[in-house]
Amino acid sequence: MSDSLLTVEFVTPEARVWSGKAKMVSARTLEGDLGILPNHSPLLGALVDGKVTIKGADGANEEFEVHGGFLSVANNRVSILGEAGA
Repeated sequence: MSDSLLTVEFVTPEARVWSGKAKMVSARTLEGDLGILPNHSPLLGALVDGKVTIKGADGANEEFEVHGGFLSVANNRVSILGEAGA
């Protein structure tokens, strides 16, 4: 089952916001809205103001407001570096 999940780390300068396994991550970048599923192609994107949604391994959705930052995807790992989160 672990092959069908993402390892997600979402941090801001103040704290770790969310960390764990997820089925999907949704975010808005300069290039548009992204939906990241397991085995997604590697990418680096700049986040714009909006929501980041993480669908956890248990199916529960967690939503966070971001005000800029970066998102990196590689090898089923998603790193979100938010400039501000709530």
